[in-house]
Amino acid sequence: MSKILEFRATEEAIIELQAKLDALKGNQGLQEELEFEQKLRQLMQEHGKTLRDINAILDPQPFKRETSTAQHKAKQTRRSRETKHYRNPYTNEVVVTKGGNHRTLKAWKEEFGAATVNTWLEAEQPEPVAHAG
Repeated sequence: MSKILEFRATEEAIIELQAKLDALKGNQGLQEELEFEQKLRQLMQEHGKTLRDINAILDPQPFKRETSTAQHKAKQTRRSRETKHYRNPYTNEVVVTKGGNHRTLKAWKEEFGAATVNTWLEAEQPEPVAHAG
């Protein structure tokens, strides 16, 4: 980019930003917030308080709430993956896996192709129930 193009682009950006700044200066909501901040800082200075002091006064146990939220999240567990049964039609070998990281399954996918091996997925079989007898 030539220097003159860079200059004009920068000048244009400054004009746009100046217009945004002027619009913000005229915003009544911003004026009220700035006035509140100024009065709050003045009050803090008069009483020798810091922002941490104010937070401690208004919210004395912030860490307790955070840890309870973290504990709640820790109690939530992921749903376990369902078991899948693949049967090789050529060898009748069955592979039972919960993920795609099984060595034999990978070898089959490499040899026959993933689309073909995925057709070998057997219908979901109910888990055997142990009877107390």
